[in-house]
This record gives sequence, C-alpha cells and structure tokens, in this order.
Amino acid sequence: MATFHFALITPERTAFDGEVNSVSLRSAGGDIGFLAGHVPYIGAVRVSDCEVVPEDQGTVHLAVHGGFIEVDPDGRVTLLADIVETAEEIDVAQAQADRDAAAPSAGAAEPGTEAEAEETLRWAQVRLDVAGVGGGGTTGSGPAGGASGTVPR
Repeated sequence: MATFHFALITPERTAFDGEVNSVSLRSAGGDIGFLAGHVPYIGAVRVSDCEVVPEDQGTVHLAVHGGFIEVDPDGRVTLLADIVETAEEIDVAQAQADRDAAAPSAGAAEPGTEAEAEETLRWAQVRLDVAGVGGGGTTGSGPAGGASGTVPR
C-alpha cells in the first residue's frame, strides 16, 4: 500500500510524525479519511478519535480536541490540534467523572450551557473510547460514526 507523511502537532508537542497508510477522523463536514494521493484539502477538525495506520505497526488511536487538517499539494497531511492524548496519557477516572458531570447538563435549557456541556461530554467520551473503556455513550465521535459511542478495535 502506498504511504504518505502525516504529522500531528499541538502547541506543546509533535504527537505523531511519520509515514502512514491512512488517517481518519471527524471533520466539521463529517467523517473523512486520507490515503496516499489525496487531493489538496483544508478543513476544521471536531473532537474525535483520530485513527492512524502507520506504515510499520498496528492502528493507533488518538483523542483529538479540535483543530485544522491540511493536505498539501505534495500529499503531506498535517493536523494542527488544540489537544491530543494517546490511550496511555488518558486519565480514565477523570474522563469518566467529566462524562458523568456533563451528561445531565447536555440537555439543559439554559442558553449557552447546553453546547458547552455537549462538547465536554463528547470530549470525555472520545477519551474513554481511545482508552478502550468506551462506556456506552452515544456521541458518535468515532471515525465511523460510532453509533454505540465506542470505537471498534
């Protein structure tokens, strides 16, 4: 399979930098996947499980909290993200607490609080999915839509 260069960069670090077979995530326009030879592209990234298939190892799942992705004319893909966490970096207890605290507020009637609570809930569920805990959420945050809220491994 043809490969391409993928870099995932946050303000604090480079979370991934190497040759990959594919990358998939949730963009503002919906789920999107990238393979070698993808046309140039720029898009906003939503909170999602960024699924990376490196050239020489198994699939890597990264919790990504927003940002922008670009495919340049040479086929290099760069994701600039606000926050990225690997499965090993995720504090599962904190993510569960965040999910539990945000869930009742996600349906709140107060203007301005519902969207923030839904974003917090979505981020907590993505973190749990990437950590392999899942938890039965219905955020649809995975690259394939995640009807159950969990990401198949």
